[in-house]
Amino acid sequence: MEKKTSVFENGLIWFGASVSIAELLTGTSFAGMGAARGMAAIIIGHVIGCTLMFLAGIIGARTGSSAMGTVRISFGRYGASFFALMNVLQLVGWTAVMTGQGADAAASAGGPGVFESRSLWVIVIGVLILAAVLIGVTHIGKLNVVVMGLLFVLTVILSVVVFGGGASFSKGSGALSFGAAVELAAAMPVSWLPLISDYTRTAERALPATLVSVITYGLGSCWMFIIGMAAAELVPSGSIAEIMLKAGLGAAGLLIVVLSTVTTTFLDAFSGGVSAAGIYDKINEKAAAAVVTAVGTLISLFVPDSFYENFLYLIGSVFVPMISVLAADYFINRNDSSSRPVNWANFVIWAAGFIIYRIFMNIDTPVGSTLPVVVIVVIMCVIVNAAAKGINGKREK
Repeated sequence: MEKKTSVFENGLIWFGASVSIAELLTGTSFAGMGAARGMAAIIIGHVIGCTLMFLAGIIGARTGSSAMGTVRISFGRYGASFFALMNVLQLVGWTAVMTGQGADAAASAGGPGVFESRSLWVIVIGVLILAAVLIGVTHIGKLNVVVMGLLFVLTVILSVVVFGGGASFSKGSGALSFGAAVELAAAMPVSWLPLISDYTRTAERALPATLVSVITYGLGSCWMFIIGMAAAELVPSGSIAEIMLKAGLGAAGLLIVVLSTVTTTFLDAFSGGVSAAGIYDKINEKAAAAVVTAVGTLISLFVPDSFYENFLYLIGSVFVPMISVLAADYFINRNDSSSRPVNWANFVIWAAGFIIYRIFMNIDTPVGSTLPVVVIVVIMCVIVNAAAKGINGKREK
């Protein structure tokens, strides 16, 4: 029987996810918007994204199913396998992106000599992620408490360095429109939609654990964004490593980079293994997660990180409509297609949602793309479900 995780343990997991170089780097994109507009966009985007995170997580917590296991409710067994395959591919990509970003920052903070080798840091971070995968999410225990406590202290140090170093928010309009900024802020929590249930499924108490997970992640992520936004004002290059070097953090800066990369990327690699097992149940989760780690590490040695932002939006266009259909079926329609091979009606709705998301990416709404797409897809799902029940009712008569 799988060991259950406490509310505190779930909170630790998602605090580790929120403290990452990716969050800081994304926050630098908000530079120039001004404090009020930038923070408003960050908060609104996170509220949208974290609401979807909660809906996804609570379904997994209540059913005891993995993230891709819950997808069977709306799309059937083979339908869920399609999304599981998409998830494995995107998690390999995430592992590569996160490892590469962490290695870039570590190499910059490492100073001259062997420690400025990006390849060295890719391998070091990859090995540490692999070690975390082999330990497993339910067996890290006291080690996780120590690591997260250290991360918290180092995050406070980084905050003091940035805000105590004369960082101030300019009053310019910035490169991002408000709607685009909201969408970019929402994209980060949205990227966790196909993962969160892999961790809430083992929760002892479904609702508290899911709430604490989402709130902890949301608050931590918002703070990382704000630090990134302020850091970009302090250092025009937006380089987190340069901020650390200017402050003389040295080893502490390296520790922030490496630990934050490992604690976040571990979730991607581990969930890649869970999703792989969802495609074929004879696959061992840990073994598959180790393969995801290895492949992601190899990719990060040779592939640049420049596609990062577009990668976030691609994830959103696939998984936002998916979770919208799932939420509509679970909370409103009360449908369960788990025993069916494929629910084709929901697949059509998802495909329409994918197209609508891509269209909305070119429309500058005040609330970004995610929220309008969710509303449209949920309405479509409810209408199609009502119509199907009406037709079936007439046939029975």
